[in-house]
Amino acid sequence: MTGMRRTIFDEEHEMFRDGARRWFQTEVWPQTARWREQGFCDPEWFRKAGEQGYLLLWADERYGGAGITDFRYEQVLIEECTRHGDIGFFISLHSRLVAPYIGHLGTPEQQERFLPGCVTGERILGIAMTEPGTGSDLAGIRTRAQDRGDHWLLNGAKTYISNGQIGNLFVVAARTVPDKRTGIGLFLVEADMEGFRRGQNLAKMGLKAQDTSELFFDNVRVPKSHVLGEPTQGFRHLTTFLAEERLINTCWNIAHAQTAFDITLDYVKERKAFGRPIGAFQNSRFKMAEMRAQLDAIQVFVDHCVMEHNAGKLTPEVAAEAKLLSSELENRVMDECVQLHGGAGYMQEYRICRMFTDARVSRIYAGTSEIMKEIIGRSLGLDDRKL
Repeated sequence: MTGMRRTIFDEEHEMFRDGARRWFQTEVWPQTARWREQGFCDPEWFRKAGEQGYLLLWADERYGGAGITDFRYEQVLIEECTRHGDIGFFISLHSRLVAPYIGHLGTPEQQERFLPGCVTGERILGIAMTEPGTGSDLAGIRTRAQDRGDHWLLNGAKTYISNGQIGNLFVVAARTVPDKRTGIGLFLVEADMEGFRRGQNLAKMGLKAQDTSELFFDNVRVPKSHVLGEPTQGFRHLTTFLAEERLINTCWNIAHAQTAFDITLDYVKERKAFGRPIGAFQNSRFKMAEMRAQLDAIQVFVDHCVMEHNAGKLTPEVAAEAKLLSSELENRVMDECVQLHGGAGYMQEYRICRMFTDARVSRIYAGTSEIMKEIIGRSLGLDDRKL
C-alpha cells in the first residue's frame, strides 16, 4: 500500500490488521469469484467471521462480543476486506450499521435474545428502509404497521435490501402514525415469520457478491416484544445512526480507491508501450501523482472523522462531507485507473474492471451525493424554507 504515513493506529491496531489481512487473504479471497458468480456470499462465512471475533466487536462480553467500541478496529476490517477480500462481503453492514439498533434501542430482553446470534454469525442482519417509490426520503415510506393490541400487523414492501437473500433478521421501518410524516416505528422481523417473503436476488451493475432483494410483508404479525424503541419515534432513531452509516461507507470508499490505485501502479510499472513502461510517460506520471495527492488528502479527513466518531463528536454534516468527497473521489480514481489499464481495464478478468462497476453505487447508497450536498448546504443556513 502506497501513500502517506497514517498516525491514528496504535500497535494493537496493527497487530489486529495483520491477523485480519491473513484471514481475508487465505479464507475470503479464494471464495470471491464463486460468490460473484452465484450472486451472494455463503452464509457460513458470516459464521466463520464470527469465529474470528470479527462481528459486533462492540458487543458486551456477556453476549459473546469483545466490548471494543473503538471504531478504528472496524475501519481496519473494512480496509482489509476491501483490499484482500471482496467489497460485497457486508460484515460491517451487519456489525456496525444494523446491529447497533438492537444494541442501543433494544431492551435487555431483546439484546439477550438476538445479540449472541449476531456475534456468532448465526443471525445475519439487514435493514429495510428503502421502498419501490421511496429512496432517500425516509419520511415518505408507505409500509405500515397497525397496533392490534398484543401485536403489530405489518404490510408493505421494501426494495434494494442488502443481505436480503441470506439475512434472517431485519430491522424494518414502517409507518405507525398515518397522518404524520415522521410517525415511524422500527420492528424486528425474523425470516420465519408468517407473511414474510423475499423477492428475487436483484441483478446489479456491480457488487456481484452481495445479494440485494425485495422484501414483502403480508399481514406479518410482529409481537410487541419485537419493537425497537418507541413505536412512533423510528424516524428520529434512524437519523441518529446515519452519521455512522455514512462513516462506514466513507471508509469503504477510500479503501476501495486506494486499492485501485495500488493495482494500477503495479500495472503501469509492468505494462510496456513503445518499448518502455506506460508509467514512464508524462501523462501517466501526472495522473498517478494527482490521484496520490487527492487520496492522501481525503484519507486524512476520513481518519479525522473516525477519531471524532470515537470521541462522540462526529456530526451528521461532517459525515455527509466525508461521504460526498470520498465517493466522488473513488469514482474518479476508478475511471482514471481503467483508462490507464487501456483495453485490459474493460475486461472482466482484470480486477480493476470489476472494481469500476462496484464503485458506482457509492454515490447513491447511504444517501446520494445530491442529498449529501443538501445536508451540508442546509447546515450553512442555506435553506429555501428559511431564507
